[in-house]
Amino acid sequence: MLYRHGTTPVHQLPAQVKVVALLVFVLAVVVLPPEAFWAYFLAGCLLVGVMILAELPAGFVARRLLVEVPILIFALMLPFFGRGETTEVLGLTLSVEGLWGAWTIMAKATLGLGASIIVSATTTVPDLLRGLDRIRVPRVITAIAGFMVRYLDIVAGEFSRRRLAMVARGYEPRWFWQSGPLAQSAGSLFIRSFERGERVHQAMVARGFAGRMPVFGDRPATTREWWIGLAVPLVAVLLALLSVTVLG
Repeated sequence: MLYRHGTTPVHQLPAQVKVVALLVFVLAVVVLPPEAFWAYFLAGCLLVGVMILAELPAGFVARRLLVEVPILIFALMLPFFGRGETTEVLGLTLSVEGLWGAWTIMAKATLGLGASIIVSATTTVPDLLRGLDRIRVPRVITAIAGFMVRYLDIVAGEFSRRRLAMVARGYEPRWFWQSGPLAQSAGSLFIRSFERGERVHQAMVARGFAGRMPVFGDRPATTREWWIGLAVPLVAVLLALLSVTVLG
């Protein structure tokens, strides 16, 4: 589960405020110059402060940061394949341009992912979908995302039961080329899921569904909540402007 239950001020902010704050923060991080180490450090401190305010344990955040490991591996390969000026680091000849590229990718990816973890850990999926509706995200996108989340557990559970049934009948693949039956099972599950989705949609339309799920307990964000929620992103924007001005 991405969401972590809590009653902190971060949890209580409306979802639309947190979504807009996430977008502003990520855009501010994107425009940071690679040489502005101090700006990256301060942006990271801002995130750590929000994580502490949201009472998110370090281990909880660290486990979710593991999703960026493939990106980090890709970034670490850049100094070995970059072109142009080179430098010696621990006896290795590395590209200067590749080193800057690796640093930029790792720093910006970590900050962006950290901000995303905060939003997902303090906002339930229904609230997040309602927040996207509030900021005028196309309704078809939020509807698709809502159905995907609702039925992902169902599909995953059915696939797990199929695999358990195959193992009970002696199917224990040890090599890649032995995964044919498992792939066939996944394919048939996809077809059945698509047909189930069609039946569910037809049943919903017959009951008056017009493209939007009913909303209960939704409310607009107050001006005070907007200022509180955008405080950290606005500081990040200020850091970006200062770094561009100083290094530009």
